Amino acid sequence: MQATDRQVWSGMLEHLRVHKHDLCRQWFEEIEPLGIAAGQLRLRAHSNVHRDYLRRECVESFNDAAGSVSGCLLAVQFYGPDDEVERAPDEPSLPAANGFVEPSLRRGGPGGRSAPETTRAPRPAVSWPLTSGPKSRFDQLTLNPDYAFDNFVRGPNSQLAHAAALGVAANPGRAYNPYFVHGGVGLGKTHLLQAICLKVQTEAPDSRIHYTSCEAFMTQFIDAVQEGEMTAFRHRFRDVDMLVIDDIHFLAKRDRTQEEFFHTFNSLYQAHKQIVLSSDAAPEDIPDLEDRLVSRFKWGLVTEVSPPDYETRIEIVKQKARLRGLSLPTDVAAHVAARLDTNIRELEGAVVKLQAVASMEKRPIDLALAAAALGDNPQKADKQVQIQSIITAVTDYYGVKITDLQSKRRQRSIALPRQVCMFLARRHTRFSLEEIGGYFGGRDHTTVMHAVKTVEGRCDVDTDFAKAMSTLEGQLKLQNVV
Repeated sequence: MQATDRQVWSGMLEHLRVHKHDLCRQWFEEIEPLGIAAGQLRLRAHSNVHRDYLRRECVESFNDAAGSVSGCLLAVQFYGPDDEVERAPDEPSLPAANGFVEPSLRRGGPGGRSAPETTRAPRPAVSWPLTSGPKSRFDQLTLNPDYAFDNFVRGPNSQLAHAAALGVAANPGRAYNPYFVHGGVGLGKTHLLQAICLKVQTEAPDSRIHYTSCEAFMTQFIDAVQEGEMTAFRHRFRDVDMLVIDDIHFLAKRDRTQEEFFHTFNSLYQAHKQIVLSSDAAPEDIPDLEDRLVSRFKWGLVTEVSPPDYETRIEIVKQKARLRGLSLPTDVAAHVAARLDTNIRELEGAVVKLQAVASMEKRPIDLALAAAALGDNPQKADKQVQIQSIITAVTDYYGVKITDLQSKRRQRSIALPRQVCMFLARRHTRFSLEEIGGYFGGRDHTTVMHAVKTVEGRCDVDTDFAKAMSTLEGQLKLQNVV
């Protein structure tokens, strides 16, 4: 056994870390190399979910890494913990775990001979669908092992949705049926849907789960109508133990598809089969959705996920980093959380960017690197406007008290200065909408959004008011805090 054979897998991991930042995960370290034989590098994942994810998402990247590191034509094959590794009749038995067999296609192998050019590596394996039966053109969405319940960071914005999802996974078809979660883009809805699937699949491996998007449901329905395959279509979506559909709001304005989904819903519900749905809006707020569907979506439990607050965002950044094998200093996580407050996907994108920059520049991730990677000016950050400075400037200008701004009073003489404070805080600080609202009597994010829109709208039509805003911003600059 050559020493280089032992280095192939570790070299592949390093190659992936350098060239595939967005792909790499901490759990790659747990993949067990079974050896190289007959032009194949065989890798065993520690669960079937991880195996299926690797087969669907990682084959091309792993093949590229294997070829780059080994210098030979290798096809990566992924196996689950209980999968039997098939071998050719003349192939030697596989060694014990973590051992390697000599590759048959190594260039300039023993004796200086190269492999014949006509030798071909086997075709990489493809993934298996969640439901039983052969793989078809009606593919399902991929389950991501990262989206387990253990990796979901709970906060005030998602506590009920998370608790309900756990209840659904523990008692599908009985606890909350249907389970409907709604919220903006990138706030964790898909994470909860996949966490339910992963939990049920682990606890009841024989469960028939169909996880797809609303767009796929509509496309397959149209194809089935055109091709006269409605029986197969209905079997696919109704003969399951759990139907999980992401972005159900796309049913809007689709009359025939709504009709079909209505009957699919009834069939599953009456059979006590679990229905899990996500949407960007509450059922009653989805435009052009039939009343009978709105009613059925509300039969179970409707929950909402909203943008995470500052503290929750810090924990999310740290968790996303841990999944990628990174250990972020607290000040870096806090900087990212303060810089980005729109959605979780932006936070994850920032972590990927930090990883890429640190790898390219071969330097540790610190606050200076984070500021540079995210396009911040450290000197400007040091002069960030403080919300107290805004409050002082506004109260002096309008002649009101701080206690008035934080009170529940709605008189125009109080409400307008309060809205101006919120507008300036949103424009010149990195506080989230919830945090800004907290400074003014614990108001929610929708109140802050309304205040910002009100001030912006008035600036557009009222020249004197626009000048007043410019005056206030000029005072802040004179205080040397921007």
